Amino acid sequence: MRFLFLSICFLLAIGCSDASNQPRNSAAASASVNPKPAAQRLPIYGYEVVKEYPHDPKAFTQGLIFHNGFLYESTGQEGRSSIRKVEIESGKILQRFDLPKKDFGEGVTLLGDKLYMLTWRGGIGYVVNVDTLAVEREFNYLGEGWGITNDGTNLFITQGAHVLKVIDPKTFNTVKTLPVMREDGRPLMQLNELEFVKGEIWANIWHSEDPTVLGKPNYIARINPTDGKLVGWIDLGGLSPEDTGRGSENTLNGIAYDPATDRIFVTGKYWRKLFEIKIKPQAGA
Repeated sequence: MRFLFLSICFLLAIGCSDASNQPRNSAAASASVNPKPAAQRLPIYGYEVVKEYPHDPKAFTQGLIFHNGFLYESTGQEGRSSIRKVEIESGKILQRFDLPKKDFGEGVTLLGDKLYMLTWRGGIGYVVNVDTLAVEREFNYLGEGWGITNDGTNLFITQGAHVLKVIDPKTFNTVKTLPVMREDGRPLMQLNELEFVKGEIWANIWHSEDPTVLGKPNYIARINPTDGKLVGWIDLGGLSPEDTGRGSENTLNGIAYDPATDRIFVTGKYWRKLFEIKIKPQAGA
């Protein structure tokens, strides 16, 4: 009788063990059949320097535009913020509008014959006539102002985070917002100066060399303006070695595109040079 009782207990124990293990075995089998998808790998582009031009080393560059053969550059810092019309070959300032001393100038873009310039923490922007550099209108926005560009219809602005705001240039109301995410799903923070290039938005990333931001120096993000998705990177590391070690704020910041000749110009805050570059695939990519 005792033998029969022990046999029954043994059989029940085996049955319970099989039942308790069954869900775990099924989950493991399912995980092996449907593994978690790997992060998307985006193309990385390098560069070739076509030509170097002089650049004002006292210019805290915040925005850069090519228009009718000249560069229009916005600069920052309280008491030193401006919009300048600059001769490319010489770096000479031909025309200049100085912002009120209280303003810290940020990005600038050209839409029609109007320049739209942001300020950092003042919550105020300026609409400036591109020919006279006279202020025609002021506008307000919530939050900080960083970078700005346009697609010929709407303005796109950055405010220090990972979001592009699409703004109506007449009402200055937000049309929509576009979050920009990295390949690993994390937000791409500190989007800064912007430029529209061949249907894409190219974005400088403030202190992209910081491991908490991106960990890659002088990287530019290429973004789809329709949905905010990343489509690639441009690695401009080592572009201006003479500007390393000149302070924490001499970072790459300034992209200008000339669609008529397909030329790209870049510079940085306090950089001594402006570079005309050609984008090319990285070796081995």
